[in-house]
Amino acid sequence: MKCPGQDSRYWKPGSIFEEKCPECGHTVEFFKDDTARKCGECGHRFANPKMDFGCASYCQYAEECIGDLPPEALAMRDDLLKDRIAIEMKRYFKSDFKRIGHATRVARYAEQIGKNEKGNLAVILASAYLHDIGIHEAERKYGSTAAKYQEKEGPDIARSITVKLGAKDELIEEVCDIIGHHHHPRSDETLNFKVLYDSDLIANLEEKQKESPMDTDRLAQIIEKSFLTDSGRQTAREVLLK
Repeated sequence: MKCPGQDSRYWKPGSIFEEKCPECGHTVEFFKDDTARKCGECGHRFANPKMDFGCASYCQYAEECIGDLPPEALAMRDDLLKDRIAIEMKRYFKSDFKRIGHATRVARYAEQIGKNEKGNLAVILASAYLHDIGIHEAERKYGSTAAKYQEKEGPDIARSITVKLGAKDELIEEVCDIIGHHHHPRSDETLNFKVLYDSDLIANLEEKQKESPMDTDRLAQIIEKSFLTDSGRQTAREVLLK
């Protein structure tokens, strides 16, 4: 039996919709039962951000429905969450392209470092996209983007986004904890935190180099002393000392 949610006879307006590619922002058309689509502009293949597996916990057709899903859909659930969080981050920041660009670069480095370090990519990428999500509230409440205010305001906003997207409680708690001190490492940090910290540091140094370049020797010293993972240090050398 076909799930009524997947049967086009039951579709309503909105069953065909458009989403922005998480990589380039190009508009991609989705049918509600598409598991993924390829962006015609940059070629990035991303999961349907509106596909929700949560119904499987109560739907009487769950066994038939899940059994009929293509393997790529089951394998892409973490990618689905990552892409949905990326889209929500962009919606939240609206026209603040500076913050959107920074978060996107941090996520790109985090994915590379996280894979090398064998961290939890779902936690790492959610943290990467949302690590500065409190910056607008910090500006509004305190007239400042200082790290302590970002860290104070960010977790509640990140929680509202991840809860809305149906993320697991364990992931939500870890992501919010990371965001709540992402500029201030503790004495005994998790691998996922270290990956996010290093990725953010690379992006910050990269931006500072464009604004006010420091000499190579000074930059090399910072790289050797400041990073928390070997992969982060190596990626920083590749990005900043090229």
